[in-house]
Amino acid sequence: MQQITLAEASQKLPDLIEAALSGEEIIIIKDNQHLVRLTPVSPVQRRRQPGSAKGLITISDDFDEPLEEFKEYME
Repeated sequence: MQQITLAEASQKLPDLIEAALSGEEIIIIKDNQHLVRLTPVSPVQRRRQPGSAKGLITISDDFDEPLEEFKEYME
C-alpha cells in the first residue's frame, strides 16, 4: 500500500493511475488522514445486441399444438 500526500498526488497523478491499474493500492492523505483510495473502475458490461442469435434458434412447426397428454381436457 502506497500512501502519498495530496500535494504529491497532484504532481504524480498519471503515475499513480498507472500504479493503481496494475493492482497497487494507492491512498492519498492530507494532514495524516486518509482521503481517497485509487482503485480501477470495472469495465462496463456490453449490452446485448438485438438479432445477434439470428439463425441459431429454431422452433418446430407444431410448437403451439396441444400436447397429447392434455387433448382430453381440450374437448
